[in-house]
Amino acid sequence: MATQTLKQLLDEGVEGRHVLVRSDFNVPLDEDGNITDPGRIDASLPTLKALLDGGAKVIAMAHLGRPKGEVNPKFSLKPVAEALSERLGQFVALAGDVSGEDAHERANGLTDGEILLLENVRFDPRETSKDENERGEFAAELAALAADNGAFVSDGFGVVHRAQASVYDVAQKLPAYAGYLVEKEVSTLSSVKDDPAHPYVVVLGGSKVSDKLGVIEALAAKADKVVIGGGMCYTFLAAQGHNVQESLLQEDMIDTCKELIERYGDKLLLPVDLSAAEKFDKDAETKIVDLDGIPEGWMSLDIGPETAKKYAAAIEDSKTVFWNGPMGVFEFPKFSAGTKAVAEAMIAATKNNDSFTVVGGGDSAASVRTLGLDEAGFSHISTGGGASLELIEGKELPGVAVLSK
Repeated sequence: MATQTLKQLLDEGVEGRHVLVRSDFNVPLDEDGNITDPGRIDASLPTLKALLDGGAKVIAMAHLGRPKGEVNPKFSLKPVAEALSERLGQFVALAGDVSGEDAHERANGLTDGEILLLENVRFDPRETSKDENERGEFAAELAALAADNGAFVSDGFGVVHRAQASVYDVAQKLPAYAGYLVEKEVSTLSSVKDDPAHPYVVVLGGSKVSDKLGVIEALAAKADKVVIGGGMCYTFLAAQGHNVQESLLQEDMIDTCKELIERYGDKLLLPVDLSAAEKFDKDAETKIVDLDGIPEGWMSLDIGPETAKKYAAAIEDSKTVFWNGPMGVFEFPKFSAGTKAVAEAMIAATKNNDSFTVVGGGDSAASVRTLGLDEAGFSHISTGGGASLELIEGKELPGVAVLSK
């Protein structure tokens, strides 16, 4: 990566300097506002600890959810500040605003080795504005918090595929560096993109074919097998002529799926059986059916056991696996078997076949933790779903590219 790194910043010396850090704290919350999966917070700790240990005055910033440019207490970073305080072993103050009077007052009052968390950057509509001038104005306000001799560290890999103020524009207003997490993510995923060991298996799930079309086309040329599951597999099955009943379906993508099946043939692995449900409910009546056996009015919410065996065999025979997207509605225990089978096959491949196995963030990473699987069993679990997909696909990530300008 042709950019400055955190190590270089630390070598220059950070003691007494304000360092603005863009982290990814977009964690899931339950109805009571409790964090249900702290994975992204934990991934941010090495960079934050290194800066704090070096004597920096750290100003962390991040978003949570989609507040749509308005202040909404539901999306406050208060739970994150509390979780960080516990994990860092020191108090993490939460500013009462993003770049306003309270943020400036608290930033000015930081002493060496202290950390401040700004309120949700997406409370300000300029963060995600399409207008470069508006984003630039907001970025200038954020950069001003770092005062003279400040620096910016990009460590929120989950957002580097977005040209947003706190990710992209602020990097042009301060000396900019890649944090440990971003550096590791880009290096690891680039190795899969550029030089995967074969057999190379790509496992793709998720709800929409349209979301993964570019990835399928980009990776099918490189991979030995592309495993298709999740909601999008039903559009492929419809393209094969099967009646998927009430299962998730993108009718406008059926012809595209037909073309993909014709073009890539046996390289695409599709389900051979399904787990059908009477309705979309965790307690729904279920049955295992063949591809034309979904009862009228029912839907499929997971791949079936024979499909799981077929997919697991391909994965366990691999040397490289990249997985993005669950095989079914893993949040419902009755429909988690397919996702669990894929994940366990990856763990087996890592252990028994010395395979390089990558979980591509998003729901895939969440499913590993939800299902209680050993995270150490994978070679790498990414913190960015969309970012990992776009990097693997070969797209330029604005938040990374800007660090080398």
